[in-house]
Amino acid sequence: MKGYIGDEKATASTLSSDGWLKTGDLCYINEDGFLFVVDRLKELIKYKAYQVAPAELEQILQSHPEIADAAVVPYPDEEAGQIPMAFVVRQPGSTLNSAAVMNFVAKQVSPYKKIRKVEFVDAIPKSAAGKILRRELIARVVSKLKSNL
Repeated sequence: MKGYIGDEKATASTLSSDGWLKTGDLCYINEDGFLFVVDRLKELIKYKAYQVAPAELEQILQSHPEIADAAVVPYPDEEAGQIPMAFVVRQPGSTLNSAAVMNFVAKQVSPYKKIRKVEFVDAIPKSAAGKILRRELIARVVSKLKSNL
C-alpha cells in the first residue's frame, strides 16, 4: 500500500515512516518464531501509565467454572484514567459475587491489570460473527455515569 489518495493525514497514521502498514493489532513473536495476535490497540485500557489488554482478562474470567461469559471494557477514573471493568454472565445456579470475581483475577495478574468493577448481566452483546460489541457495553457505562450526575 502506498497510501490514501489525497489524504496525507490518514496515510501518515496508517503507514510507518519506513512503509509498514499499521494494522492496529497488538502482537508478539514467540521463541519459535510464531506470531500471536493479543488484542486490538484501540481496545487497550489505559490504566495510569500501563496498557491492559481486555482479551487477556476475558480469557482468565472465562476460565472460572462459575462464569459462562465475560467482557472487559474501560471504565473512566479520575485518578487512573481508566480502570478495567468486567461484565460477567454467571453460570446457571451460581451465586458468584463481585469480590470473588475480582479476587480470582487478581491472583493471576499484575496489580495494574486487576478488575476493579464488576457488573453481572444476562448476556454479553455480540455481533453475528461472535465478536464482543464493546461499544454497547461502553455506552451502557456512560449512560449509568450520566444518570448518576
